[in-house]
Amino acid sequence: MKFGLLFTFQLPPGCGIAWHEPYQDMLKCLPRAEELGYYSMYLATHHAKTDGLCPGPIPTLGAAAAVTEKMKIGTAVLLLPLYAPMKLAEDVAVLDNLCRGRLILGVAPGYVAEEFAVHGIPRDERAGRFEEALDLMIEAWTKDEFEFDGRYFKVPRTVMTPKPVQKPYPQLWYGVSAKSALKRAARRHAIQIMSPRHGIEELREHYRPYEDEAKAIGWTIPSKPIIRQVFVGPTMQQAEATAAPAIEHLYREVYGRASAAGERVLKNDDGSVITNHQQVSFETFKQRYIVGTPEFARREIAKYRDELGCDEMVCWMHMPGIRGKDAMASVDLFAKEVMPAFK
Repeated sequence: MKFGLLFTFQLPPGCGIAWHEPYQDMLKCLPRAEELGYYSMYLATHHAKTDGLCPGPIPTLGAAAAVTEKMKIGTAVLLLPLYAPMKLAEDVAVLDNLCRGRLILGVAPGYVAEEFAVHGIPRDERAGRFEEALDLMIEAWTKDEFEFDGRYFKVPRTVMTPKPVQKPYPQLWYGVSAKSALKRAARRHAIQIMSPRHGIEELREHYRPYEDEAKAIGWTIPSKPIIRQVFVGPTMQQAEATAAPAIEHLYREVYGRASAAGERVLKNDDGSVITNHQQVSFETFKQRYIVGTPEFARREIAKYRDELGCDEMVCWMHMPGIRGKDAMASVDLFAKEVMPAFK
C-alpha cells in the first residue's frame, strides 16, 4: 500500500497564521516526506472561500515539482469547468515537463453554486463542460495539429506544444459521485478517487457503478486511491487535541454547509442527512477519519485495504489551522510507525 499527502492551505478565520505560512510548510515538508518514503502529494482546490482553500493548484504544483524528485504530484481534484480548457491543456503539459512525467491530473465537475457564479459559468452546464473540456485537452495533448468544434468550446486548427512527457497524457483521476459520471470515468479509463466525506459502507455503494462499468467494458481498474483525514500522535488524546478543531472546521464549513444548501449530501455516521452545518462536531463523523496513535492508524488503514481494496491512502495531515511543525510531527511518526506495516 502506498501513502501520499494532501495539502489545502486552509486557515480558519481568526487562527492568527499568515496566508504564506502553509505554502512554506508544504515546501519544507515535501523533501523530508520524499526521504521518509511517501509516494505522492496532492492538492485539493476550491474557490471563493474565506479560509483560503487553494484556488491556484497549477502554480503550487510547479513549486512542489521543484522541491521533489520522485514523488507523484497531482490535483485531487481540480474543478475543470471553471477553466479555459485550451489554456489548462498548455499549463498541464508544461507542468508534466517540469516534473518529468510525475503528474496526476485529478478533475471534477464541481458542485458549489457560489464558485460557478463568481466565475461566470452556469452551474447547470458543469457536467457537459467537464466532459467536453477533457475531450478538447486530450486532442491537444495527442495530436500534432487539431481543431475542435464543441457545444461549449471551439478551437480553430492549431498546434499545442510542448506535449506532456507522459504518453498519451498524464493519468486522469475523477472526483465524482453521480452514477452517470462514475460510468464515464470507467469508460475513460480514469482512476476514481474516493472522497473523505464518506464512510466505508457508503463508499462501497458509491463505487459499485464504476466497478460494474469497468467490468462491462473489460477494463481492469489499476488503482483504488482514497483520501482520509489522518493525524497521529503519541497518545489518542494528544492527536485528537490537535486535529479535532481542524476536522470540525472541514466538516462544518466545507461539507456541512454544502449539504445544508442542498448542493451535495453529507450523511452522518448513522445515515441521517446533515441539514444544518451546526449539527457537525468532531464526534459526528469519527468513523471516517483516522486520528489517534500509530497502532490505531494501522488498524483503521487495514480496514480500507481489506474491505475496499484501497492501495493508496492520501493522508490529509496539514489540515486547517494546524501549525507546520505539528503536521510534520505527524508526518514523521506516521512514516516511522505506520507505513512499515504496509510494505
